This record gives sequence, C-alpha cells and structure tokens, in this order.
Amino acid sequence: MNDIIYEIQSKIKSKILLDYEMKKSTWFRAGGKALGYVTVNNLKDLKTIISYVDKIKYFIIGVGSNLLVRDPGYDGLIIKLGKNFNKIKIKNNILSVGAGVMDINLAKFAAKNSIKDFEFFIGIPGTIGGAVKMNAGCYGSQTSDNLKRVLTLNSKGKLGYVNADELKLKYRSSKIAEKSIILKADFFFNYSSYDEIIKKNNQIKLKRERSQPLKEKTSGSTFKNPQGKFAAELIEKAGCKNMKVGDASVSNVHANFIINNGNATALDIEMLGNKIIKKVKNDFGITLEWEIKILGE
Repeated sequence: MNDIIYEIQSKIKSKILLDYEMKKSTWFRAGGKALGYVTVNNLKDLKTIISYVDKIKYFIIGVGSNLLVRDPGYDGLIIKLGKNFNKIKIKNNILSVGAGVMDINLAKFAAKNSIKDFEFFIGIPGTIGGAVKMNAGCYGSQTSDNLKRVLTLNSKGKLGYVNADELKLKYRSSKIAEKSIILKADFFFNYSSYDEIIKKNNQIKLKRERSQPLKEKTSGSTFKNPQGKFAAELIEKAGCKNMKVGDASVSNVHANFIINNGNATALDIEMLGNKIIKKVKNDFGITLEWEIKILGE
C-alpha cells in the first residue's frame, strides 16, 4: 500500500505524512494511526489523489471535532482541505464559503459584514464541509436553512454543483454520496444590525460555556437526538451520567458528551458509547445513533 502512496506523492505538491498519529488531529486525542495524512492545498492535487480511488481508501476531515479513529488505525489516506478551500466571498447576494472554513470563522465573518442568521455557526465545532454533509445545527437553526447549493468533486474527478433540495438535508444527515467531496457551499443571506448579530453570537457562546465541557478532550455531541427527545436527557435518566470505561467517562456537565480524562483509548470511548446505547435501549426502548464518525476496522 505504501507503494501507492509513494506513487501519489510523486505526482502532487501536497506533502503526505506516513503512519500519522490521528490522535494529534482529533479532539478526543485518542485512537490509532492512518496509513497517510495529507493537507491538500489545491484542486489539481485533490483530483490526482481521487484518481486512485480503486487502489486506496480515503476520508475527508475538517478539524477532527467529531471523529474517532479506532486503535488499530485506518488503512487509507486522511485528507484535510487546505488554504485554497478556506476562503469566504460575497458575490451577487450569495455568500460563498470554502469547505475548509471553520464554522466559527463563518459566524465571525457574517457578523463583521452585518449578515444575519449565521450566528448559530459560532456554536458548532468543525468546518463548513462537515456542517453541510451532516446538516449541523444548534439552538433552533441548521445548515440547510439558507443553503443554496454545494460544489462537489465526485470519485470520478468530476466537478459539479448540487442544489440544496437535491441533497435531501434532514436532521444530521444528507444524501451526499459517500465518496463525493464538498469543496464549497453557497448560501442566501440578508443583512441586519451588527449590534443585534453580536448580541446573538454572545448569547450562544455563553450558553455553550455554561452547558458544555468545552475545556475537556471531547467531541461535539456523541449521539443524535431521537425524534422529539433529547439524547442528553435520556442518558441522564438512564443513570449514565457518571458511567466510565477505562479513562473515558460521561461528562458531568452535559450527558451527551464523552470525555477523554487523559489516556482513554478509542476502544474505551466506543465501549462506553455502546454501554450508553444499551442502557437507554433497555430503559426507554429507544436506540441512540452515534453522531460521532467512527473510522477503522
């Protein structure tokens, strides 16, 4: 497999790091190695890598905020979109946002330009590519609210726009093909009072600081909210609030967050999550779904 990586490396400018410790690039700070890790800074390099889809697996990451790589590792390439996919532009009443832009930076850009309805992004860890793919949201808003279309690169190296209604965006899900890569998202927008936008940003930041374990080694929410329910409430009522496996535990601040207390393995985290799923299922007949993406065998 390394031969394929060396061949790819000979054709691209972006540097591939071999046997990369994924714990360095995930918020859990746990898990195994990837065969290779590359920050791709241009479309040409990305197309070259994708042309090897039949020979090597790949997975696109943002900032690793909701990713857990199993301890044995991932036998493929981890791709992070670099500087050329990290731009925001206003053109013809459309806000065009690169997939590598951090959600919080989009919220700050919108505030600076007196653009409303993007305040909720300040409460979401991750990047816009991931936000679109899972229709991320919080505090009553979600990515699909103002989305017009996305630019994607499919596994055959073809570029194309996909309109929002074709993406079938629902709660924490979309119909974007597994191997299609989101490069850019275009949003409709409206202007508002700068002071009102800043006020809303600050309210969301304060809510997060008071209700989430932001200073811990953790991901975003561990599980999706079942329809009409809150995962955190179900977990707490099922008596899982102080549950532990190894060095992983359920947060005392917010029950839908699993914490790495220092030396948790990916297995500790996954086993704890599965114990929670089983307990909630037994108590309430509801099966929680992971919101965290788990990679590896």
